[in-house]
Amino acid sequence: MAIDHDVLAARLEAVIEPVNEERYRANEFAIETVELTKRYESLVAVNRLDLRVERGEIFGFLGPNGAGKTTTMRMLLGLVKPTGGSARVLGMDITTQLPEILRRTGSVIENPTFYPYLSGRDNLRAFARLSGLDEARIAPVLDLVDLTAAAGRRFSTYSLGMKQRLAVGAALLGSPDLLILDEPANGLDPAGIVEMRDLVRRLKTYGHTVLISSHVLHEIEQICDRIAIMSRGRIVVQGRVADLLAGEVLELQVEPAAEALRLLRTLPWVEGVEEGENGLAVRAPASRAAEITRVLAEHGLYLSRLQPREQSLEQYFLDVTGDAA
Repeated sequence: MAIDHDVLAARLEAVIEPVNEERYRANEFAIETVELTKRYESLVAVNRLDLRVERGEIFGFLGPNGAGKTTTMRMLLGLVKPTGGSARVLGMDITTQLPEILRRTGSVIENPTFYPYLSGRDNLRAFARLSGLDEARIAPVLDLVDLTAAAGRRFSTYSLGMKQRLAVGAALLGSPDLLILDEPANGLDPAGIVEMRDLVRRLKTYGHTVLISSHVLHEIEQICDRIAIMSRGRIVVQGRVADLLAGEVLELQVEPAAEALRLLRTLPWVEGVEEGENGLAVRAPASRAAEITRVLAEHGLYLSRLQPREQSLEQYFLDVTGDAA
């Protein structure tokens, strides 16, 4: 059952505290890696990775299976030891300041594991005791992830979606500055996915940083500020979602179209022009839009519409990786 947006906001307010900005130095990144590398004998799982996640943003970490995403996240959390390079999380070195990093970071990595014979509530109680967290936070966290009614049931009886929500609850128990989520929508129904999207967005309003790795590219496109796409252990592209999806095709409406088509084909930086039902499609950088307008106007041709053609994140992902999402 979907949670009302106002109800979710109230439940989140009972659990999450705004980030204490005094903990940060100016221009400090939430995550910064420099040539971070992980080798397994002859296999290079992560190859000289340079990654920067800004404070307070929602960052999508994408790539086909085997690209090195989970290995990277496990290195950031001290679960895997790097074989080269360096990484800082919340301004701290992962090799010398890991306990403090983990105290301020919540995570869901791969399949969440809990004690199968304990209830959801007792699993969170055990987690709180091990982490030195206030057990009074357990009830509002169970409310937040919509598990209050099932809190007394054994974990082994939970559905995949319920297990995933409990894992997210455990990750939020300490009101972390940074939340790392590996496939958070795994096992969730459509309503649950919408709730997860709303939750992540609201975390941002409190100043928290969220790193999400997911194959649900439509969701990533909707909620992320920036993304990085990995392939074969390397980042192949990194940037703002809106900028990456703007593409290199400009859609124009101008009359007479045939004359404009002939003129545009003479420009050296125009790679091609096609005429369709909705006008002209010009393959050229979006930064050239003003020049196109000027050139056409100098020849007495005036635009009624000019806009970049945006592509979906799914298509962009396929284009830069050559793999299925």
